[in-house]
Amino acid sequence: MTIRWYPGHMGKAQEQMAEAIRRIDVIIEVLDARLPSSSSNHQLEEMHRNKPRIKVLNKNDLADPVVTRAWVRNFERESGVHALPLSAKQHSETKQLIKLCQRLAPNRGRPGWPLRAMVFGIPNVGKSTLINTLAGKCMAKVGDKPAITTCAQQIDLRNGIILSDTPGLLWPDMSDQIVAYRLATSGAIGASALDYTCVGLFAAEFMMQRYPELIREHYKLSELPDTAAAMLEAIGRRLGCLITGGGVDIHRASEAFLRELRAGKIGRVSFEEPDQEAVRMADAEEEAEKRDNA
Repeated sequence: MTIRWYPGHMGKAQEQMAEAIRRIDVIIEVLDARLPSSSSNHQLEEMHRNKPRIKVLNKNDLADPVVTRAWVRNFERESGVHALPLSAKQHSETKQLIKLCQRLAPNRGRPGWPLRAMVFGIPNVGKSTLINTLAGKCMAKVGDKPAITTCAQQIDLRNGIILSDTPGLLWPDMSDQIVAYRLATSGAIGASALDYTCVGLFAAEFMMQRYPELIREHYKLSELPDTAAAMLEAIGRRLGCLITGGGVDIHRASEAFLRELRAGKIGRVSFEEPDQEAVRMADAEEEAEKRDNA
């Protein structure tokens, strides 16, 4: 199945945002830490006008920590880019974002000279959750479905910073279907635009190759099946997704599997890596830290 999804409001919002960036001091892009490249709107790279940029790797608590460390190193090689892993639900972690904004725009944030930050991100990466945590109250709609925010708004944080919120943005060309399937696996694509069985098979194949032990342990499998279809069937039996006659409802099994994978119940997983060398270095650093703290 080919996945295509681009709600109509997004095209107009992108034009408005390109104009609004002229008046912004700091750009905050919210990414899903599990797939930082796929969850980035690469068209926006052409709009930043050399403004300081913060790439927030949200849902850090769901991502593979070694891979996230590699992504941080990868992003910070880019000029003017700062990467910050966090969980948008944790107020103590979002404080780091405020401090970083203030450091990047030291001449702003005074009476009459507010620090103007724009927050953007594709659907369902946690942009609205981050804004609500920063504001200390519900200022942006939050939901487990993508494309909840559909119009721009400004939010005064009462600390010298004014946030410009934007609708979740996806690019119109989703010709790279690997990216599309990663997004669908993470929950960033609307349910009406995907086939749960196809996405479930894609996610099962990935997990068998990259995180087989997590699958084996979570679903208490003595050994992994040979194919993604067989694995979904095994998972379906474990979760009780059965039909009359004792067969497995693969659609229900796929839906249940994706729900657990997205919620982090299977374990901390990253769906893509910057490059193998970066991950190897991050892994080595982690091992060194463990030895030092032992």
